[in-house]
Amino acid sequence: MVKRVSKTTIKLLISGGKASAGPPLGPALAPLKMNIQEIVKAINDKTKDFAGIDVPVSVVVDTTDKSYKIVVGSPPTSSLIKKELGLQKLSKAAFGTYTPKEGEQVVPFIGDLTMDQIIKIAKAKGDNLLTHKFKSGVKQIASSCVSNGCTIEGKHPKEIVQEIEEGVWDEKING
Repeated sequence: MVKRVSKTTIKLLISGGKASAGPPLGPALAPLKMNIQEIVKAINDKTKDFAGIDVPVSVVVDTTDKSYKIVVGSPPTSSLIKKELGLQKLSKAAFGTYTPKEGEQVVPFIGDLTMDQIIKIAKAKGDNLLTHKFKSGVKQIASSCVSNGCTIEGKHPKEIVQEIEEGVWDEKING
């Protein structure tokens, strides 16, 4: 006898730690006769570290045995940078590269991250970094600070990337 497996995937964008039984999750799970509160609690537990950031979440439901698996994606790097800086918006004029439209006032952005914050962001991105080496992932995060207009340790991000390549930050990165 062949066992039939029926899986349904529900993809959502949820603010970290704030999933609820309301739309869009509840109405999607109700026809599957799943324990909605249990799934909501599991999602909130898995996304609590991303509080205040929208996180992609997939709920894979096996309708034959009523089991489920929650897959939490990684928020965009810019969202993690905003969280670390405590800002709502990042620079529109990253290092003077933006040409304002006629009559538009551009306020220069001043934001400075520490190397510890860069490493924390790299750890949060985890497997979603396109590299096998953590040091390269830290360089990716530092490089993204160029387009987001923030400095690292008071220096231009390109200088920090060069220092990472030269091994200046190896002790902190590997520590």
